[in-house]
Amino acid sequence: MAENQLSESMENYLEAILALEKASKVARVKDIAERLNLKKGSVTGALKSLAEKELIHYEPYSFITLTTEGRRRAEQVAYRHHVLKDFLLNILQVDPETAEATACRMEHAVDAKTLERLVCFIEYIHVCPRAGDQWLQSFVEYCRDDARETKNCRRCLEGLQIVDNREKR
Repeated sequence: MAENQLSESMENYLEAILALEKASKVARVKDIAERLNLKKGSVTGALKSLAEKELIHYEPYSFITLTTEGRRRAEQVAYRHHVLKDFLLNILQVDPETAEATACRMEHAVDAKTLERLVCFIEYIHVCPRAGDQWLQSFVEYCRDDARETKNCRRCLEGLQIVDNREKR
C-alpha cells in the first residue's frame, strides 16, 4: 500500500470521526467504538496510527478532531459513499440496507475517474430527454421481469424512431 493510501479500516475511522464531528463538534473513543461496532482498545490503536499520519488530533482521554488533511480525506470517503449509495438506491433500486452495506464496501475500492463517470451517468439520467424518470421507471420494470424479455424494449425503440422521424421533418 502506498504511504499516502489508507486501509479500508482507517478510512472508516476517518468517516466516523467526520460524522461525529458534524453531530457533536468532536469525537470520543467511546463514540467511535459504538459507531464502528468495535472495542475501545481497538479504536485506540487505530487513532494512534491516524495521529502519527497527522490525520487527526488525538491525545489519550481527550476529544478527537480531524486535521485539515484528515477532514479532506474523510470528506472524500463520505462523498464516494454518498454517490455509490445514491446510485444503488435510486438508480438500481437496491433496498436501503443493502445499498448502505454495499456502498460502504465499494467506497474504498472505487477510483476517482470511475466515480466521476458514475456521477456523469447519474446526471445524464436526470438531464437527458431520452433518459429521465420514464426511462428509469422502465429500467425498474425490466429488473422486476424475471424473463427479461426484450419485446417491451423493441416497442420502446420503435416509439423513439417515430419521435425521431417527426423531429427530422
